[in-house]
Amino acid sequence: MSRKNYDPERKPFSLKIWAKMLPFLKPYRWRILFIVILMLFSAAVDISYPLFQGYAIDTFIIPQTVEGIWPFAILYFVVLTLQAVSTLVFCRCALTVEMYLGRDLKRSVFNHLQTLSFSYYNVTPVGTIVARTMSDTNKIGGMFAWSLVDIFWSSFYVIGSMVTMLVIDWQLALLVIAIVPVIAVITAIFQKKILRVNRQVRRINADITRGYNEGITGAKTSKTLVIEEQNLREFSEVSENMRATTVRATMLNALYIPIIVFFSSLAVCFVLVQGGYLNLEGAMKIGTLSVFINYALNIFEPIQQLARIIANFISIQTNIERVMDLLELEPKIKDTPEVIAKYGTSFEPKRENWEPIKGDITFEDVSFRYPDGNEDVLSHFNLHIPAGTTVAIVGETGAGKSTLVNLACRFFEPTGGRILIDGKDYRERSMLWLHSSSGYVLQTPHLFSGSVRENLRYGRLDATDEEIEAAAKLVSAHDAIMHMENGYESDVGEGGDHLSTGEKQLVSFARAVLADPRIFVLDEATSSIDTKTEELIQHAISTLLENRTSFLIAHRLSTIRKADLILVVRHGKIVEQGSHEELLAAGGYYHDLYTKQFEQEASEEILGTAD
Repeated sequence: MSRKNYDPERKPFSLKIWAKMLPFLKPYRWRILFIVILMLFSAAVDISYPLFQGYAIDTFIIPQTVEGIWPFAILYFVVLTLQAVSTLVFCRCALTVEMYLGRDLKRSVFNHLQTLSFSYYNVTPVGTIVARTMSDTNKIGGMFAWSLVDIFWSSFYVIGSMVTMLVIDWQLALLVIAIVPVIAVITAIFQKKILRVNRQVRRINADITRGYNEGITGAKTSKTLVIEEQNLREFSEVSENMRATTVRATMLNALYIPIIVFFSSLAVCFVLVQGGYLNLEGAMKIGTLSVFINYALNIFEPIQQLARIIANFISIQTNIERVMDLLELEPKIKDTPEVIAKYGTSFEPKRENWEPIKGDITFEDVSFRYPDGNEDVLSHFNLHIPAGTTVAIVGETGAGKSTLVNLACRFFEPTGGRILIDGKDYRERSMLWLHSSSGYVLQTPHLFSGSVRENLRYGRLDATDEEIEAAAKLVSAHDAIMHMENGYESDVGEGGDHLSTGEKQLVSFARAVLADPRIFVLDEATSSIDTKTEELIQHAISTLLENRTSFLIAHRLSTIRKADLILVVRHGKIVEQGSHEELLAAGGYYHDLYTKQFEQEASEEILGTAD
């Protein structure tokens, strides 16, 4: 099958895929076994109910006597009570398995996501990750807790009912059983079609949800671009598709149910006709006939349920595949077993073995190509950055300014050569060791849900309130925070949505400062801050960067004139390097870029003064 026409939801049943769930099921194996036993008991009781009814008709109703009814009533009540209790215990146990299994899967997925490399997040949509972490794990937990045990109940009930009927009257039983294969075939055909249409409904529903989301979150953009009519037309097409597909699914169900009812009624008809003759001939009692009618009416529902569960099993296999594929995904960048043995992991670090970091960085014959790239971004690149050096990286948008920083911070690793930190290949030390000594202020900072104080404390979890406020004052964030409704206790909202971009950058900057890193990365850190605040932060930066190795990615060249080393990036290549004065004197690309930008800023300043 070509990849183009590949549909993972149609992949055949595979025990290998299901076997991957065994480690997650192992802690709950006895509970699941107990649930199965309870369900088998419940099925046995359900099979016995028609027998109770038949006995009551032949023993009490037809003879019109109550002799011996109390022992019968007590036994019936005990059986009924035991089933009620077993059902209650079953529901509690199944719910526990569903919740705990879902929790374990979510924890494993979430923990594994923490270990994956930056490249995974560059190419994987957030929606895909969230779906695997939440929706897929929920479906798997529910399937093992409920659907799996339902298979045992349905199978046992169908087999038990058939055996009981055969024991009572094998000829009449065969009339009922003869309908079973017909019902099974019809159910299998319809369930396959219904399942396929329901999948289409789910996919279209996802499109509708996405349309709602984009329509709401992008309402301002839609109005400014005057594309409301186009949005409505596109949404109308999706909603119409949803209507047509849902109608088709409803029609399939509307056709399927009457067919099943017809054959079920046909089985009851056979029982009534043949059983009636037998009763007239004295060969069958009325109570026995009622037993057969009950089985004829009830035996087909478990068959339908089995078909639905099997179809769901095939469908759930896709969810298991998605979750397991993620859990089995190896990080492109990871520590060696030797490094882990000495320095520990991200979750269990051995900080006592971490060497102090100075920040001396050496690029030694480094070549690099992005995983999805076709050519080297860096080729046999050499550069020594002494500890405490401030390196500025400049270039046009999309030129590749972040490549060096990503390599230096080990978000990516060289495809050739090596990078030394304090004279030692950084692959011989823990990633967490390096990342714990690095601070980042990004162009589009991310804040976590919670208060401003909580977000600042992420910089150093053991920081006191006084240290948090001191860091905020150092980068001129304190006054902005105090102007918020609740000061440091103000809620930042999801992703920091309650704050302006400038406020988010100030908080992000203070958070990085609080960590007291040896390597600092500022990626357009002042791009969304007003000029006055930027001047204050620039002064703070000059103080903070002393004795720290720093990378400044800047668009405005006026902010990096004091950098010890400026690297000029163009088309993914470093075309010039040197100090500000050296690059201007060279009269190359940096000179042209700086001159053009200087003239533009001067013009803007004149226009601003005129206003």
